[in-house]
Amino acid sequence: MSVPSHDAMLTALSKVNDPEIRKPITELGMVKSVEVDEAGAVSLAIFLTVSGCPMKETLTRDTSNALLALPGVTSVEVELDVMSEEQRATLRSHLRGGAPEKEIPFAQPNSLTRVYAVASGKGGVGKSSVTVNLAVAMAEQGLRVGVVDADVYGFSVPRMLGVEQRPTQVDDMILPPIAHEVKVISIGMFVPGNQPVVWRGPMLHRALQQFLGDVFWGDLDVLLLDLPPGTGDIAISTAQLVPSAEILVVTTPQQAAAEVAERAGSIALQTHQRVAGVIENMSWLEMPDGSRQEIFGSGGGQRVADSLTISIGAPVALLGQIPLDPRVREGGDNGIPVVIGEPDTAAAVALRGIAKGLSTRARGLAGRSLGLTPAGR
Repeated sequence: MSVPSHDAMLTALSKVNDPEIRKPITELGMVKSVEVDEAGAVSLAIFLTVSGCPMKETLTRDTSNALLALPGVTSVEVELDVMSEEQRATLRSHLRGGAPEKEIPFAQPNSLTRVYAVASGKGGVGKSSVTVNLAVAMAEQGLRVGVVDADVYGFSVPRMLGVEQRPTQVDDMILPPIAHEVKVISIGMFVPGNQPVVWRGPMLHRALQQFLGDVFWGDLDVLLLDLPPGTGDIAISTAQLVPSAEILVVTTPQQAAAEVAERAGSIALQTHQRVAGVIENMSWLEMPDGSRQEIFGSGGGQRVADSLTISIGAPVALLGQIPLDPRVREGGDNGIPVVIGEPDTAAAVALRGIAKGLSTRARGLAGRSLGLTPAGR
């Protein structure tokens, strides 16, 4: 049997994506050389983006499997090398599509990414759980999804998604870890152990700016930002950095929580953002006999939606009600969100319904270029 040609081997390697960047290694300039001898033994040299690349074993396995699938290949030996500074600069420029560095892609008029800022008036309403499950549910629908854990003081998204590895840095470009097909970044990936973050406003703004501009997100369909509770620095910075971001208000049915949630949504009046809707979490507990126990009362989500409709002057819908279920908490602790860990539960069904509604909404024209030029006289 004849051995494969050089072009055939490159074609096979073009089907191997870098595990972090999610683009073909041939397109990224990661194939240093590939040769085959008369006996069908292939020698492949791969450029890693950085010397400590956490995915080098995955790359070695995937490239070997791709080449071994070719007729005539009997063995594959993979040698790993590291990109030079010039090669990394070329890679960064390629990934950014020639755009200036430090540019926030989601703030550009031609961005097609829907950005949702998930907000709450107070802590403890399950905002992060809702964010994580919506992200994973959207990814299951085939969308390209990213999550920014913008709750710098109370970060919890890495645990809820089961992310343990640190992001890979290509000079000043950060490659976000991927869990359940969702790209995610959090300050929790950069601080040792459970160390607290003690920052003032300017540092918070800079951290969010880096998460949005320095991280290589690729072409996302949806970006979710898990905001800290309240209407503080991060909420204001989000409006400044990504003016087109829409606000998702999470509340519980409790009257006290609903009143505070109204304030979180009303920030849209000052920031000129759109409120995408209200999500009521922990709406009721389903009992063994099929009845519902409304532990936190009822009607809070609808009251928030109605109140925001009046104060903003635009319709704000109650997007859904999520039952209280211990399996939501268990999934968050185990890093397996309930929408994939227990997909048939009432909470998972409700979350997937909300995710589907959000993912099919029109992007809107706010902040986008209409491609119009004034007509000459």
